[in-house]
Amino acid sequence: MATSDKNAPQVRITQIRSTIAGLKNQKATLRTLGLKKIGDSVEREYDDRVRGMVRTVSHLVTVEEVD
Repeated sequence: MATSDKNAPQVRITQIRSTIAGLKNQKATLRTLGLKKIGDSVEREYDDRVRGMVRTVSHLVTVEEVD
């Protein structure tokens, strides 16, 4: 199990596209991130686990660093 990196930056992940034609794993990844519909945003630590999830759904979300 990966440990939490205390120096990982905070990012805001926003869903910008629909999952209607998406694969099951992409829909599940968005749910795991806490995104349910277009326009939803969540703030997370940008550690390796979240980075991998964002890579899976990169065409459906935007990522911006939060101060």
